[in-house]
Amino acid sequence: MEKIKLAAISAFGLEAVVKRELNDLGYEDVLTDNGWMYFDAEVADIPRANVNLRCADRVMLVMGQFEAYSFEELFDKTYDLPWEKWITKNGKFTVKGKSVKSKLYSTPDCQAIVKKAVSKKLCEEYEVDWMPETGAEFTILISIHKDVATVSIDTTGAREGLFKRGYREKSMEAPLKETMAAALVKLSFWNKERVLYDPLCGSGTIAIEAAMIGRNIAPGLNRSFASQSWPIVKDEYWKNAKTDARKKIDLKSDIRIYASDISRKAIEIAKGNAIEAGVDDCIEFFVKDIMNVREPMCPNGILITNPPYGERIGEDNDIQKIHKKLGQVFGKDKTWSSYIITSVESFEKDFGRKADRKRKLFNGDVRVDYYQYFGDKPSRNDD
Repeated sequence: MEKIKLAAISAFGLEAVVKRELNDLGYEDVLTDNGWMYFDAEVADIPRANVNLRCADRVMLVMGQFEAYSFEELFDKTYDLPWEKWITKNGKFTVKGKSVKSKLYSTPDCQAIVKKAVSKKLCEEYEVDWMPETGAEFTILISIHKDVATVSIDTTGAREGLFKRGYREKSMEAPLKETMAAALVKLSFWNKERVLYDPLCGSGTIAIEAAMIGRNIAPGLNRSFASQSWPIVKDEYWKNAKTDARKKIDLKSDIRIYASDISRKAIEIAKGNAIEAGVDDCIEFFVKDIMNVREPMCPNGILITNPPYGERIGEDNDIQKIHKKLGQVFGKDKTWSSYIITSVESFEKDFGRKADRKRKLFNGDVRVDYYQYFGDKPSRNDD
């Protein structure tokens, strides 16, 4: 089968997590560059990567990489790429772009040049005067960084990145993306043998993503992708990828996840989302004000939570009270490990101690820190 090059794109700070996911899927020699994880693949790997990756934003088909110092050079080198192998005669293709620290700094002009080059190549190959663009969608990305152009096609779908799992029909205000929630779990010490608790669960994303990890439910099983309508990516490839993923689901393990919120509406939404995700048997949701949490429910648990911050809550005093409460209940219990994501810079002071590790991330466009407090390692008897 013909070799191709794919790239998984991740949010800033999650590159190592996504690279580890790719390695676990059997992809070796993954090259990380500026938020892109490049790996050699075959066409059948397009479904496999899309169905299985939890923490990446999307999977790109890399058409080519080259230096481009002029628009003429960008046009010619884009034209030379094998667009006819992928884009059908009636294919609808749009071009998005970005340019950083490059001579070709005008993104709209770069997009227009790439669109013109692809159109000319396809019109010549299909012997037509113009492309009708009434069929399958192909979103082309032209990304130029330090005068090196990467031209790729989005295999996931421009409107629905990999964070769209298909289970979250409803959510509370300012929800955490599913991909970020999965990464928070992956960056913790949690495993399916240990209790996990989110006392500020909102619509339940962290708890649900943890349950899916524990059950080994592939995140892309219940959704569609842009490349499903591409003739070159055969239906059997998608069927095989999903069949293989279903065979790996663990329905036997006893998974104990707890999630609470002050809002009864949030808990009802979270319960519905968990049912849609097929993990409602793993999670106990209940209504509880964080201020009424007196002590951890058991020893050796894992706290992972996303407290309100920024515009999500009105008063700074309320935010500080939540942070202090987390520190009083969980920060002083040496058997618990706590993981909190927030943009509030005074968090460590409010919590009552410096984090064992702090990781810079981006929740959407918001710069946040992931504060990690490590509890004592449980003995086998404690598990």
